Amino acid sequence: MSLLGACALARRLSGRVPLQSRAGGALQCPVRAAARGDVRPERAAEMPRTVFRRNYSPLIPKKEDDRMRVWKQHQLLDVLEARIQQLQSDGILDVKQAEVQLLKVPQGVEGCSATKGVKKVPKCAADAAKEGEAVDVALLKTYPSRWIEKLKKEKNRMGKKVHVQQNAPQNPATIAAEPESLKRPSTTFKTISKSKKSKVVKKPAHPRPVAPPSKGAQEKVPDEVPALSVNVLKDFELEESTPKPPLGVGKDSRCGDTQLNLCCYLEACVASGNVDRAQRCLFYHHRHILRRKLLSISAYNTMMRLWAKKGSLSQIGRLFVMVEEAGLKSNLRTYQAALECMGRNQSCSPRVIARCLQQLKKDGFSLDDLFRQCAFRQDEREMVLKAVQTVEPGFQPSTDVAHRICSSPLVQDFYSQRDEVRFPKLDFSLAELQERFGHQLRMEQATTITIDSVEASKSITDHQAKMRELLEGVRSRWQKDLLQALKDSKVILAHSGKKSGKMNLYPYLCLLDDQEYVDIMLQGLSEVPPNGETLIMFASTLGHKVYNKYIIQQKSRSQMVGKLQNIYDRYAELLAKHSEKCDVLPREHWVQLEAEMMNCGPSLTSDDTLWPQSLMILLGTHLVDLMVQELKLFSNILNPGEAKKLIPVLYHMYTFRSNRQVGFIKPHPILIQLLSEAVESKLSFESYVIPMLCPPVPWTSPKFGAYLLSPTKLMRAEDGAVQHQLLLERCRNEDLHAVLDSLNQLGNCAWQINKPLLDIIISIFNDKGNEKMKIPPPMSEAPEIPRLSFHSDPLCSSSEQAQLKRDMLKAKKKVAEMHSLRMSALYALSIANHMRDKVFWFPHNMDFRGRTYPCPPYFNHLGSDVARAILMFAEGKPLGPHGLDWLKIHLVNLTGLKKRSSLAVRLEYANSIMEDILDSADRPLTGKKWWMNVDEPWQALACCMEIAKASRSPDHTRFISHFPVHQDGSCNGLQHYAALGRDVIGATSVNLMPCDEPQDVYSVVAQQVEEFRACDAEKGEKIAQVLQGFINRKVVKQTVMTVVYGVTRYGGRLQIEKRLKETEEFPMEYVWEASHYLVNQVFNSLKEMFTGTREIQDWLTESARLIAKSGNTVEWVTPLGLPVIQPYHRGKKVLLKSNMQSVHIQVNHDFRERPDTMKQKNAFPPNFIHSLDSTHMMLTALYCYRAGLTFVSVHDCFWTHAVTVDTMNRICREQFVALHSQPILQQLSRFLVWRYSTEPPSENKKFSEHQKMLQLLSQVPHTGDFDLERVKESTYFFS
Repeated sequence: MSLLGACALARRLSGRVPLQSRAGGALQCPVRAAARGDVRPERAAEMPRTVFRRNYSPLIPKKEDDRMRVWKQHQLLDVLEARIQQLQSDGILDVKQAEVQLLKVPQGVEGCSATKGVKKVPKCAADAAKEGEAVDVALLKTYPSRWIEKLKKEKNRMGKKVHVQQNAPQNPATIAAEPESLKRPSTTFKTISKSKKSKVVKKPAHPRPVAPPSKGAQEKVPDEVPALSVNVLKDFELEESTPKPPLGVGKDSRCGDTQLNLCCYLEACVASGNVDRAQRCLFYHHRHILRRKLLSISAYNTMMRLWAKKGSLSQIGRLFVMVEEAGLKSNLRTYQAALECMGRNQSCSPRVIARCLQQLKKDGFSLDDLFRQCAFRQDEREMVLKAVQTVEPGFQPSTDVAHRICSSPLVQDFYSQRDEVRFPKLDFSLAELQERFGHQLRMEQATTITIDSVEASKSITDHQAKMRELLEGVRSRWQKDLLQALKDSKVILAHSGKKSGKMNLYPYLCLLDDQEYVDIMLQGLSEVPPNGETLIMFASTLGHKVYNKYIIQQKSRSQMVGKLQNIYDRYAELLAKHSEKCDVLPREHWVQLEAEMMNCGPSLTSDDTLWPQSLMILLGTHLVDLMVQELKLFSNILNPGEAKKLIPVLYHMYTFRSNRQVGFIKPHPILIQLLSEAVESKLSFESYVIPMLCPPVPWTSPKFGAYLLSPTKLMRAEDGAVQHQLLLERCRNEDLHAVLDSLNQLGNCAWQINKPLLDIIISIFNDKGNEKMKIPPPMSEAPEIPRLSFHSDPLCSSSEQAQLKRDMLKAKKKVAEMHSLRMSALYALSIANHMRDKVFWFPHNMDFRGRTYPCPPYFNHLGSDVARAILMFAEGKPLGPHGLDWLKIHLVNLTGLKKRSSLAVRLEYANSIMEDILDSADRPLTGKKWWMNVDEPWQALACCMEIAKASRSPDHTRFISHFPVHQDGSCNGLQHYAALGRDVIGATSVNLMPCDEPQDVYSVVAQQVEEFRACDAEKGEKIAQVLQGFINRKVVKQTVMTVVYGVTRYGGRLQIEKRLKETEEFPMEYVWEASHYLVNQVFNSLKEMFTGTREIQDWLTESARLIAKSGNTVEWVTPLGLPVIQPYHRGKKVLLKSNMQSVHIQVNHDFRERPDTMKQKNAFPPNFIHSLDSTHMMLTALYCYRAGLTFVSVHDCFWTHAVTVDTMNRICREQFVALHSQPILQQLSRFLVWRYSTEPPSENKKFSEHQKMLQLLSQVPHTGDFDLERVKESTYFFS
């Protein structure tokens, strides 16, 4: 018996339950239930007669008419298919089947009307647009035809049948070996008689052969493609013999956004207690055949979990029937809800539970999978286990943690050889770590934190005190107005769509307390820039704030906080300084602790659906609308003598951006003046903005890690881009271990503030700033924006008017830049000042290429010169015999001087300027100020202070230093290219070869360009003569640096043009011509120096072009096992309708759309190189952690203590050699061929392009003979 039968049996045991009339015809008819085996016929006969009553409508055709209509449609489908194939075989035209639109009546549904054969937009999409829901414009314009789906299914069925019958399938290798290989193999088609009298379709006598093989068939690789043996292909096979389908390929993929919105709506209804609204919404979509496809299994699971909490077996059974009618397959979460319900229902029969477990195993699941993969809340786990133990008393979920090792050969030794390894500890006791955890937990539970602004340190004037008092009174009134307006809007939304089941924003406005929404709105008001913000950006920010609060609230309600605290308390024992040293990694220890507590309490991971961008914008727009309507102040608040009237604080207006009209929210000038003159002393932030007060939770999977409660993505991406997360979840967890462990190592580095330097910076910040020292001035120093006065001055000429407009735009741009820089500095300095007496941590995540970033956005070590200067390691280490020398060399590196000098020369130079160094440390603002005239002044000043303290200590070798010393790669992108291509000349120019002095590739390129210019000048070329004396390192540096990351000649010309404009003596009339000339010479120079680099770059570019042209996005796997996919797709517009305005969101990352060929091909080379440099960094981080070093990175700039610089340099070189000793290009080629060799197209042209793509992907560029082992001897590889 199926699970439907089991649920029906439970209903019989618990009594007859009346069915709701809205549940759909299938639920109202017990005869159907009897036919399915759920109810015995004699039992059905005993039911009241009213149960069998049907309500017929004159719009529903009779059964005979319905059958005749369906038969005619099927006949028409056969005729159309035959005609299409005939036209294609004759080569007359290219018929696109997808353009033909017919509405097919689903099988098994007798009560559906043909609606007179008129093609209509799905009612659900149109209704969604009316109700303020995100609607895909493409979905409104076109709708997938049903008969095309039938044709595809029939073709797949026939293809599989033929494939089984054929004894010798056609080998693509034989096709590729002949000149005619690019033609499509011969095919037999259906034919139609040309006689007008005859309409009979002639069917072929034999089944039509399918070539190339159909989807899912095992395919062979052409023999002439090198390195494509079966053994090689097996290297990439994880669980299946063929690659998994691309993201976005599957049933109803075009309705993904609407499905996501619907799931979020049902979850919000359940979370806010609006059960009836959720039930009506589900029935509203389920009972209509077109709307039903918008329901995913997650939507039904949400309702099942609701009824499981109530122990309602009848409702669970009804939902299982609906799932079957929808043609969906139950998943683990479906069975989780069913078993939970059975565990809560005291009258549930063991036979029902046994049949449920039998059906679970029949669907290919196991109980261990259910307990391991499902997310449990509160006592759900106990209830499921109770139900299982009713029929299996001795069952206990497996708690064994399989210690699988990452498959990458680069880390085999790291994970397998640990006999003598003892990983380092933190310099904190167990009690201190547990106390810090409590502080962090309370901060995240509060969701927001208010800190003192650094501007509050200034003395308050009487005028500022008066402005603050006025602002406080106005905000008090605003709170009351917003609170009442929010309640009124909720009353209106509660009644709209209450009976129809349509979606609106009401459930989302019930997730939090009303006061919390008001606080979010007022906090958003204080963040609006003076020049305003686009409605989309402002609304999205408010929507994100609501979502973060909601997720934290859900985690607290699930009762996982107590379990999290228990695990963290035991986890801290591994990190505490007095605990026993061991060879267990933080991730491994956390996983083991979590497994020991797996059979009790809720899960630590959350399974709440991520809100789509459109939903956050709609919710935020509603809040913005309330703010625009309700926030008002008196016009004479600053000048009591003027007329008194209420004016809005925010204005909703329209402006043009790139010829597009966009909504804009602009604050009133009176509000801006009030805020600027009040100079508020407090700043409010969300909790995730502040660095963590305890070591982060280790990343154990793509869904869990970093913060305690705040939602965080392992792989950061644009809002709405989900392909990266889906790709990570497809991976085996052990393949991500090296990536996760490297992120954990970076996050476990403790930091502290350099308080003396911070005080100096704050004093300059509060004293009108200093643009030269990169401290932005206050807005009082901003230029005044000129006002246009054309009407008052009729004599103003058109040229003068144009100049005034340009001046006004320039002033506006300057003001906006000053405000942005000032606020960024204010946030960073205020957070640093708040953490001045604390030790803190930066949790890390990564982008889709694997490059790592700290999660706190405003203040971290990836920030500006100011932010880096005030950060120091919390753990100090003695300088040792060479530590002071490395501090001095590091200082010279920060100055930007002696770049082409040896380390000995740099050290000698540092010793020669010791007087300036000590003067800078002692009198930074009153002395000679030597430190102000270097490239990185604030980091240089911090280094001067550290050198002064170390040199004045009794024994500098024992001086405890907290200062981080940097080692930079020498044009790291070109280093990876030179290693890939084994270029001897290129490797030498980027310091892969050992040399007595460092090689400067920028100077070498500038010198070669100068030689080209001299030759052209002798030939009499005018522009070459003009450029005499102007070609230097600075002019070509940016272009050389970025050419490896895919900069085009056009972009390079703009870079050189900017450098020439900065040269005062250069004649401006020759700027365009000179930049055009120089960019060509730079590219020619690089082509000669890096021959292998250019070949590899061209191969990557052309490969990406053909892959994107075939309709696929470019994917690859890094040498550490991280899957990468490029999120560049053709743009689409999503229409959002709200009370304020209709908004079109431009979405360029929807994986359901075709890839953007231009972006895919241009981005592949730089993204691939970025994935390699991130791999090198992660390897260095892991092996530095193994050696006991403190290590952090800013991409290709590695930081450690002065005493361990030599050790870090050795590890860095060893891991670079180990990385490039792998056949990286060959592995990439094999993966690409394996990934894109499935499903060759059936059309002649596309089939030939597919073969061309496979041939190109298999042709790895040739490499040189550079010996990688020489890198280990190169002093200036990283220096």
